[in-house]
Amino acid sequence: MTSTDTRPSAVPAERLTALGSRLRAQLDGPFAAERGAARAAFPAENLLRDPTLGVADSREWVLDRLRELDRAGFGSAGVPDGADAVSDPLTAVVTFETLAHGDLSVTIKSGVQWGLFGGAVMNLGNAWHRDTYLPDITALRLLGAFAMTELGHGSDVQGLETTITYLPDTDEYEVHSPTPGATKAYLGNAATHGTMAAVFGRLVVGGVDHGIHTILVPIRDDAGRDVPGVVTGDQGHKGGLLGVDNGTLRFEHLRVPRRMLLDRYGGVSSDGVYESPIENPNRRFFTMLGTLVRGRVCIAAASGIAARRALSIAVRYGLRRRQFAAPGRPDGVVLLDYQTHQRRLLPLVARAYALGFAQNELTGRLVHIQSGGAHTEADQRELELRAAGIKAMTSWFANEAVQEAREACGGAGYLSENRIVGIREDVDVFATFEGDNTVLLQLVAKGMLGSYAEAWKALDRAGMVQAVTRAAGETLAERTSARLMAERLADTARRGPEQTTLVDRGWHALMFEERERHALDSLARRIRAAGKGPGDRFEAINRLGGHMQFAARAHVERQVLDACVEAIGACEDPETRDVLERVCSLYALTSIHEDRAWFMEHQRISTGRAKAIGDQIDALCRELRPHALPLVEGLGIPAEWLGAAILDE
Repeated sequence: MTSTDTRPSAVPAERLTALGSRLRAQLDGPFAAERGAARAAFPAENLLRDPTLGVADSREWVLDRLRELDRAGFGSAGVPDGADAVSDPLTAVVTFETLAHGDLSVTIKSGVQWGLFGGAVMNLGNAWHRDTYLPDITALRLLGAFAMTELGHGSDVQGLETTITYLPDTDEYEVHSPTPGATKAYLGNAATHGTMAAVFGRLVVGGVDHGIHTILVPIRDDAGRDVPGVVTGDQGHKGGLLGVDNGTLRFEHLRVPRRMLLDRYGGVSSDGVYESPIENPNRRFFTMLGTLVRGRVCIAAASGIAARRALSIAVRYGLRRRQFAAPGRPDGVVLLDYQTHQRRLLPLVARAYALGFAQNELTGRLVHIQSGGAHTEADQRELELRAAGIKAMTSWFANEAVQEAREACGGAGYLSENRIVGIREDVDVFATFEGDNTVLLQLVAKGMLGSYAEAWKALDRAGMVQAVTRAAGETLAERTSARLMAERLADTARRGPEQTTLVDRGWHALMFEERERHALDSLARRIRAAGKGPGDRFEAINRLGGHMQFAARAHVERQVLDACVEAIGACEDPETRDVLERVCSLYALTSIHEDRAWFMEHQRISTGRAKAIGDQIDALCRELRPHALPLVEGLGIPAEWLGAAILDE
């Protein structure tokens, strides 16, 4: 096979084992029909870009591919194309997931064009903006950038310097970059293809700063030249995603008409007065950003697909590659028969399933809220925090899994024709997209504590512990069916944790719950003490950064386990359920094993039990080894789409 081969969409004729088909249905979960239909209809010809293409050719290939996909009904599927169009978040997310089965530059450019640029117009604009611009955005006649990030501010959106100043004499806004740090950076579609941008900046009216708002501005004319008042830049070659034309934007007193401000949540009236339906500036800011949560959900989904692609290649290769003769195996031992090879890949496969179940739960919440389902402001906030946590954990996992898959394929894994290094290059930046992962986990930790800050001020130590228990057990965890099931399992194990088996789901639930509760309890007490103590309060809180990360990670890990519990509960086929039980145990024990020092330090497990966990992980890997092929089939990546030469030999 060469890297330029075209591959027909073979999904309708895809041959799966019976178990693999059932596992795929379980992992696809409540969206199995939609995902199956998307795979069957996806135009898989021209799926993967030639890895030898340079920057310029990659950019043009990606744009051509995006147009080809849109003509076939993908790309903008689910994205509204006018003021009266109905938003279809499920179709949009499933489409984005499906695109991630191929070239990730195509996936990301689609996200920039339709999810971010189009999403800003749809979610932040009024009916005129949507009617005027969405038809051309969805049809790729108007290519745009999402100009939020600045060189000097990164993830600090509230600290942006770009100004959007209302000029009453001409009824215009002046968009300006006052310092080099205000340069908009890393923007897809900005380097070559974009002709407009949705620019985030500080809205100033009559000398009053009303906080961050968004305005549409032209950046190039039809001939591709910068419009007066705009300076574009090309950020050139990157570590991956060569097909996305990332660039910079600076504004030099650019004037645009008043109507170009996306003013759903605030703007200037025809009388020149600032008006907003949301009086509180902080609430207005977070409401605006909350409308963009779909981006994090999609990046989490694409990260999971990238990991599954690499693991599918590595496991399939491990099932056919033989290495070193052994007694009774003169032709060499199949790689996946080695315990060490099982241990490096199968726990990652288990985690891919676990995160996939959590992604289903997250997608379900998004679809409910963005489809107009009944919800509260607290539900919206919970969605945002869950999206932040799952995006961080899944994109970090993708980087880990892809690297391990590369190493598991030896020298062959390093060849571009086998695709893993290309996935690795492209998925690297997913840890930064839609928010740096470390910052996102800080947001999760703050969200875990925020609702109780005022109450804690008046509580003694005992009262504070009770408040923390309520925080972890009621508000943040909610009373979903999965949470109730996990709590019942944990309660059973609590009566004698050391007497339970290592594969007892109740013991897993108890350990995950204890890790989360203790981390939150001790973090809350330390923050309270830091707030009372003398000296630099920032530095006192700053020193708790590692603790905040641990607490947030423990919280997300518990959410993932809850999703596994629910998925297993929904499985009716005995064989499939048995395999999923082992997969879930492998995920849970691997997580506990990685934090075994913490569990021992806090007297949650004994030294002997900690040692036994490693042996149990090995045993689970051996038990799952006969199901390795069905397990990767269940991950949902058609073998014909992997494009790896080592699988064609």
